[in-house]
Formats: sequence, structure tokens, C-alpha cells
Amino acid sequence: MTASAPGPARQGPARPQPAAPSHGAAFAWRVLAVAVLVPVVSLSIFRAVPAQWPTPVVQLLSFTPWLVVPAVLALGLALAGRRAWVTAVAAILLAAQLFWLFPLDAGRSIADASSSSTGLTAMNINSQFGEADAAEIVRLVRENGVELLAVQEHTQDFEDRLAAEGLGSRLPHRISSPTDNGAGSAIYAAHPMEPVGLLPDTPFQMPTVRLTVNEAGRTTVLEVTNVHALPPVDVRVAQWRSDLAALGRLAAPDGPVAQGGSAAQNGSGALDGSGARPANRLLIGDFNATYDHSEFRAVLDGGPGPKLVDVGTASGRRLTPTWPMEGVPLPGIAIDHLVTSPQIASSGYAVHRVPGTDHAAILATLAIPAGN
Repeated sequence: MTASAPGPARQGPARPQPAAPSHGAAFAWRVLAVAVLVPVVSLSIFRAVPAQWPTPVVQLLSFTPWLVVPAVLALGLALAGRRAWVTAVAAILLAAQLFWLFPLDAGRSIADASSSSTGLTAMNINSQFGEADAAEIVRLVRENGVELLAVQEHTQDFEDRLAAEGLGSRLPHRISSPTDNGAGSAIYAAHPMEPVGLLPDTPFQMPTVRLTVNEAGRTTVLEVTNVHALPPVDVRVAQWRSDLAALGRLAAPDGPVAQGGSAAQNGSGALDGSGARPANRLLIGDFNATYDHSEFRAVLDGGPGPKLVDVGTASGRRLTPTWPMEGVPLPGIAIDHLVTSPQIASSGYAVHRVPGTDHAAILATLAIPAGN
């Protein structure tokens, strides 16, 4: 008996293949991708070039961190549109947004918290003309062990309400200069302070104090500047740049210090170039600027040597806003900062909403090397 040749193997039903998008659909995706990319490209150019841009651009640059959202959307649309050059542009722009969101060039602490350092929890609040909830601020001070509190837009009424809530029992040392026009300032501390001077030629008060901590046989000195730069609106953008430039000169290694190291209780007295300056420095307050402004990054550059450290940026919290906390809903931006010398390590960066003010309270624990 002869064997018959095997017949063709039986195959199951063919699996349906996903249909490729039609030419018209792909074209529509490409158009949408380009439409999303245009504003991302425009603002990215402004972000990449450190020029003195006009006021509308300065304000838009504040929202740069949120460009990562349309950049991701544009890449998805470009992939659906199946056009290589559109996809490449979208990928490059997304990479740029991620680099700016988690910048490799940001200042980093060059020291770790250790037994030779002194821990100090610092907190900042812009009280919005003294309307912030004093009880909530005192609660945050108490529950977080805050030893240094900086206040902007400080008023006499606000100072009285803080006192009534018992702030003095937690932070008995105070250097303040309340006003009713938003220029007032105050620094409260658990440790002794001495006034150093005022940053000159600024509409808002920016006093510097010298804080001395005696702990476990160690003496630690920290020079603290209460920052309140003018906001970059209308014609005042020039003064905003001037304020930040003055802070940059102050923070530089050869920056000005107080003449004779003395000033009146309200922080009066100009800063000059005489005397010895502490190596440990903290700039704390409302900079009215974000990391995406070249003017703010120039403050961090601080001249030769390691950069100053913006604690919020170093903590990876660029998408955690500090303003606005009230009013018209916006994506929110980080304009309140803790900026430290690079030898100061930090931990526990946090942002807290406070009723009555459009700014959040920010705080962090600093590990300050002993001595100067």
C-alpha cells in the first residue's frame, strides 16, 4: 500500500491585524501635534536664551515646569501622525522640559547632615498684608519645631495677632519692622540674633540678621536675609531685576557685609564691603521669581565656587507651587524659596497652605556646619 502525500496543514482563522491609521487621520494627528508644539517651542526658546525679556515673557516663563504636559501630549500626537521629523522635534522638546524640571545643573549641597552640624528648621510666609491666619502659622511653628520664621508683608496688626497666639513662647527673639504698604518684614527665632543691615535700593525691606546657635558646646553662626523682591509686573520689571541682582551681589563670596556688624533694632544700616562674613548663609522669602528665570539662576550662581542651593529645586519639588493659593485657579508656580550656602545640607522640604494669604508657607530642616 502506498502512503499518500500529506496535505497542507489546516490553519485556524487569521487574527485581525490592527488597522493602520488612514492617511487623512495621520495628517490630522500631525496637524494637532504641530499646533501643540508651537507654543512649547516658543516658550522653550525664551527659557533657553538668558536675555532680558519683556514683562509678558518673564511672567510666562514662570509656568515653564508645566510645559512638560503639552510636550508629552505633542509626542503622543506625533507618534500617531507617523512623521519622523515631527516626532523628533517633540521628543527633543520633551527632553528639554524634563531637563529643566529636574535640572542637572542645579546647585547641590556639598555636605551631608552629620554630628558636627547643627539642625535648624526654617520657615517662610508672605502674610499678604498681614491677612494670613496667625493661629495656623503658630501651629505650623509648634508642630514642625520651627526655630526660624521669616515674614514678608508684615504689619503691626499681624505682629500683635502672632503674639496673642503665643509665638513669642516658641520664638522669643524678634527683629521686625512692620508697615501697612507691603514693605514690612520680620524675623522670629529661637536663638539670639543681631541685625546686620538692609539691602539698599529696594522698595521692600530686605534685612539681614546674624543668628547664633550655641548647642552641645558648639557655636554656629548663620547669616539670614529676609527676601522680598518686587514682582515683575508692568514697568516694575526693571526694579525686579535690580532686586535680584542686588541679592546676587550679597550672596557672592566677596559680597557686602554690614559695616561694623551693627544696626538698629529695625534693621537699619547699609551693607558695605567691610568686615568678615559668615560662610553659612540663608536667603529666605518671596523672590517673585522661579528657577526658570535666568535672573534667579544668576543669584544661585553666586560667583566662583559651588552654586548656592535652592532647597525646593534640589528636593525635586518644581511642580509644587507656593503661589497662588487663593483667587483665580492657576497651575501654580514656586516663587518662595529657601536658598542656602552649598555646605548646608537640607531635608524635609515641605509646602503648607495657610488661610488668608495667597502664598504657601515653605519650610525645611537645615544642617548648618559649626563655626563660621
